[in-house]
Amino acid sequence: MIRLDSISKQNGHQILFIEASAALNRGEKIGLVGPNGAGKTTLFRMIIGQDQPDEGQVSIDRGITIGYFSQDVGEMSGRSAVAEVMDGVGPVSDVASELARLEADMADPDKADEMEAIIEAYGLAQARFEELGGYALEAQAREVLAGLSFTQEMMDGDVGALSGGWKMRVALARILLMRPDVMLLDEPSNHLDIESLIWLENFLKGYDGALLMTSHDREFMNRIVGKIIEIDGGSLTTYGGNYAFYEGQRAIAEKQQQAQYERQQAMLAKEIKFIERFKARASHAAQVQSRVKKLEKIEKVEPPRRRQTVLFEFPQAPRSGEDVATLKGVVKRYGSRAIYDGLDFQVRRRERWCVMGVNGAGKSTLLKLVAGASEPDAGAVAIGASVKMGYFAQHAMDLLDGDRTVFQALEDAFPQAGQGSLRTLAGCFGFSGDDIEKRCRVLSGGEKARLVMALMLYDPPNFLVLDEPTNHLDMATKEMLIKALSEYDGSMLFVSHDRHFLSALSNRVLELTPEGLHTYGGGYTEYVARTGREAPGVHG
Repeated sequence: MIRLDSISKQNGHQILFIEASAALNRGEKIGLVGPNGAGKTTLFRMIIGQDQPDEGQVSIDRGITIGYFSQDVGEMSGRSAVAEVMDGVGPVSDVASELARLEADMADPDKADEMEAIIEAYGLAQARFEELGGYALEAQAREVLAGLSFTQEMMDGDVGALSGGWKMRVALARILLMRPDVMLLDEPSNHLDIESLIWLENFLKGYDGALLMTSHDREFMNRIVGKIIEIDGGSLTTYGGNYAFYEGQRAIAEKQQQAQYERQQAMLAKEIKFIERFKARASHAAQVQSRVKKLEKIEKVEPPRRRQTVLFEFPQAPRSGEDVATLKGVVKRYGSRAIYDGLDFQVRRRERWCVMGVNGAGKSTLLKLVAGASEPDAGAVAIGASVKMGYFAQHAMDLLDGDRTVFQALEDAFPQAGQGSLRTLAGCFGFSGDDIEKRCRVLSGGEKARLVMALMLYDPPNFLVLDEPTNHLDMATKEMLIKALSEYDGSMLFVSHDRHFLSALSNRVLELTPEGLHTYGGGYTEYVARTGREAPGVHG
């Protein structure tokens, strides 16, 4: 369906592709992987024709429809979320807009004189809407939005009033409703809670078109794709199998290349030694010449490209008392809505609680209460003796000083630290080379999250309260964080929609339900085994 034949592409000084080739065939579900900045978004843009390769060509079979979801959703306002989602499906959305306009006209007392004409136009529009399958389509649009956790009010309200993350979901729903022959999804799992993520996973498994997607969520990727295309050093390499299979294959290939490289280096050293030893002797001139020629013709084996991931070593956190946080009889209301009414809960030393609950169950509220970012209306929250808390919240990223560089932000926080150790810290969190000179205001969401995390973990607290810490992180940074936190000796209370993160780090589960709290000894994996579901509100 889609073929990339020997494409080359350069952006400024950066070479993204050199004679790279790959194909997407009918019904295939492919994960596109590669380090940040490798050219994944450029590849999508070349497929939809927003960008052209410098050499080579992108061929697309005739009549193929392509739906492209990107992180850049543009402006949305003035229409309901349902109307916005139906907008991607062609003429039916224009008729839906006309119906909405005529309905408003019918309710307008100033237009009483024109009522007959309005009603006639409405009847014609209604017939056309039915003919185009509009009512069935509207039901499907609502079903997709409900899957992505929209309430009825949000579906019918002005899309302009939604936050950026919810607008992303509207843009995603538009592509899903289109059901094109090919879906290109650039990070569809960003901004989704675990329930929406599992719904999307099932939707994409049942989708019979072709799919090419990127995602920082390895569990999500593993369950959907059956093939991986890797962008690395300008070339495209295709692996059969899911993400876990690809990781295994890549490790084997790197090991083999390393062994080949070492064997060749040993052989070259031997030959060079012979040439050096006998080059001055006339009796060996012919042998020396033939070996020199042989060396010139040898195709050099390159060592495997080392992926730059620096591991973060946790300095030992000071020991806290046995009782880390205690909530007694906590009441918390927002307006007339009681989020908590008499909540009792305790975190003890070395417990790592992950908090589960449907949207609006009060997960972030609980973390805010424990962190002191919000006060209970009644009851008490007590933090134990010798507890030093680190709180990561989504708004923490807004508190960075935009005029300071990454390195200055670290220096401001840790004036006693040596330059070397701060550079190492920056490197662990993905800031190497010139990246540490970037001003905070130009950092992407992922870079800001990594910087806030670095600031919090350098002088480690013994109690970490983390609200969606994995939200903007790429796979390599997530892996580094999981490895570092699994060595961490303190206590944790966290919310995350990343199932790999949940499984690797929790040893207790707190589930918030309308009926009250449920606690599970054992981590997320045990919770799934015991309840038969991956999240509250998601069945089987």
